[in-house]
Amino acid sequence: MTYCVALKLNAGIVFASDSRTNAGVDQIASFKKMRSFNKPGDRTVIILSSGNLSITQNAINLLEQWGRNHDRRNIWNVDSMFDIAQLLGECLREVREHDGAFLAQNNVDAGANFRGERMRLFLVYAEGNFIEAGDETPFFQIGETKYGKPILDRVIRPTTPLIEALKCVLVSFDSTMRSNLSVGLPIDIACYNNDSLDINFQQHITQDDPYFSQISKRWSDGLRGVFASLPNPEWLGEIETSAIESQGLNEQ
Repeated sequence: MTYCVALKLNAGIVFASDSRTNAGVDQIASFKKMRSFNKPGDRTVIILSSGNLSITQNAINLLEQWGRNHDRRNIWNVDSMFDIAQLLGECLREVREHDGAFLAQNNVDAGANFRGERMRLFLVYAEGNFIEAGDETPFFQIGETKYGKPILDRVIRPTTPLIEALKCVLVSFDSTMRSNLSVGLPIDIACYNNDSLDINFQQHITQDDPYFSQISKRWSDGLRGVFASLPNPEWLGEIETSAIESQGLNEQ
């Protein structure tokens, strides 16, 4: 299983992916699921992938191979992120013709920015079609999404600063890993500042990373503290009284 997140904010884009793959409880390995194509000052493309590992690697490798062919339309000579999403869709369809049965398990998340074009974030489906993130939906998740989504829904807005978004992403991963053992460290993080046309920050978070450990502990402690401080329902006393009376009748 995989968990990947991409957040499109006014200040930039945050990308994060775990590295765990498994084919059963006794076959767990780590593979990088984030791929970047970067020419500083010209274009930056970051791709996160989930699903069948051989399919995603083949599709992205094909995209890279096309990029070395200057006589064809490729990732380095197209004019927009829309064109990049189309190219990735074409790669997926080509691989699908060869390994179609497996590609049904696959989806890919891609984000990029080009000179003269605003930042754009796309979710590319296995069939090659795609949708774009907007202000109402400023983030995409792929893979094991349900456990990490509540914190993103509560915190992430287009106006969220990058540093706050990064902390939120780490909490989202911590929540996911606690509830699903098939998602795990290491985590790859990349941040892109709006209009920079470069990858501004990258981090590979491993098991012994002190900051992630601190975030995990403080989030857990904070949740327990907030839960303990919640007021009891006004009708709780009635429930307790009914329970005691019921217990007395049963004993008689």
